[in-house]
Amino acid sequence: MQRITWLLVPALLLAGCDALSGRGETAPPDAPARSDSGAAPNPSLPVPVGGAREVSEQTDTFLFDYSYPQEAGEIPALALWLDGRMDEKRQRLATEAARGSARARSNGFPFNSYSSETAWEVVSNLPDWLSMSATLSSYEGGAHPNYGFDTMVWDKQGDAPIEPIAFFTSPEALDEALGERLCEALNMEREQRRGIPVDPQSDDIFDTCVMPDETNLLLGSTNGEFFDRIGIQIAPYLAGPYSEGSYEFTFEVDDQIRDIVRPEYAAAFQPPE
Repeated sequence: MQRITWLLVPALLLAGCDALSGRGETAPPDAPARSDSGAAPNPSLPVPVGGAREVSEQTDTFLFDYSYPQEAGEIPALALWLDGRMDEKRQRLATEAARGSARARSNGFPFNSYSSETAWEVVSNLPDWLSMSATLSSYEGGAHPNYGFDTMVWDKQGDAPIEPIAFFTSPEALDEALGERLCEALNMEREQRRGIPVDPQSDDIFDTCVMPDETNLLLGSTNGEFFDRIGIQIAPYLAGPYSEGSYEFTFEVDDQIRDIVRPEYAAAFQPPE
C-alpha cells in the first residue's frame, strides 16, 4: 500500500529529473476498468480513449477532478489502475458529501460543497519504469482544505505498481544511508525559514530529525536511463508546524545508496556495463 501524506503546497518535481521535459492485466477495449478492489468505475464518467485523461465533475454537493498524463494513459494496465483509484476516490467523495450535506441540513447549518482533486505527473520515464507523483487536495468541511501528495513507480515489464521504498533492502537501511544527509539539509532549511538555528539539544518534535522512511520518496532520473536521484517530501506537522508548509529535498544516488538497493532492482540504479 502506498504512503499518502498531506502537505501545504503541491509537491515539486525533482530538480533535474526528466519530468520537467496487485499485478494488472490488460483489458479489452470495451471492458469496464476495474480497481484493485474490483469496483467498476462510475458509468457517468467519460471513458478514456488512451493518452492523457482529465475528468471534472460538479454536483450540488461536490466537485471532483482527476487527471493523469499521456505517458501513463498509453500503458493499458496502468491506465486501468489509475482509473480504478479514480473511481474509488469519486465514490468516497460522493458518499461523504451526501452525509455532510444531510448533517448540515438536519442541524440547520450551511453546507459548503466537498471537493477532491488528484493530478498525476511524470517524475521520470525510463525504459522499464515510469516514476510518478500526484498532487492531492480535498475539502470536507473545516477551516481550510487539505493538500498532499502520492507517489509510485510503475513496473512496465510486470505491469504493476511498486512503492519507492520497496526498491531498497529495508526502510532502516535507507535511513542509515540517507538519514544524516537529510537531517542536515532539513535543519539548514528550518533555520532559513525560522530565522534561528535549530538547537541540537532541543527535544521539541519540530526540531528533531525526520528519517527517510517517514517521508514520501520519489525516484528521479537526469538521464532517462536509470534512477540517479531520490526526492524527499516532508509534510507539515512532521518537521514543523502547519504554517511552515512542506519540506522537499533532492539527493544524488551514490554508492552508499546503490549498496542497499535490492538485487532484483540493481539495474534500475546504475548504467549497464
